[in-house]
Amino acid sequence: MASTDERDGPEAGQGTPAAPSPAPAAPDLRAFAVQLRRMNGEINRLVHGFASGQGLHATDIQALAAILDSETPLTPGRLREHLGLTSGAVTACLDRLENAGHIRRSRESTDRRVVHLHYEPSARQVARTHFRPLAEATENTRSRFTDGELAVVLRFLADLNSELTDVRAPRS
Repeated sequence: MASTDERDGPEAGQGTPAAPSPAPAAPDLRAFAVQLRRMNGEINRLVHGFASGQGLHATDIQALAAILDSETPLTPGRLREHLGLTSGAVTACLDRLENAGHIRRSRESTDRRVVHLHYEPSARQVARTHFRPLAEATENTRSRFTDGELAVVLRFLADLNSELTDVRAPRS
């Protein structure tokens, strides 16, 4: 009778190799929903704190983010589409942002009816200071992942945002 325990594996010269551990189960939809809601809540607390400190509305901060993230200068019409607001609501939002010194409107094209929206550099610094803890938390978290893992996370977030844009857009 052999005295080799199967846990010793083939290196011990006898027995069968232990079965590979099954891959961990993928988190279910609920687990994602809980974490996304928690993250959304924490970011909303920062956004509402910034808005309150600047005398702005949360929608104004969404407008600022859209202006900041746009690859080309936004127009009020494109901002309206992005935010899903009425023209009047966007005008009121832009008035608040301009009066608070966060944006400026300019007519830079040959068509003087076209207005471009620009985030003021001094206001960017105010926002950067307020949101520094979010940037630091993001960087601390990023540092615990490999480049490959971060690429997957970024791809997941980009795909999720794309899906959410499709959900928001009216379907025919």
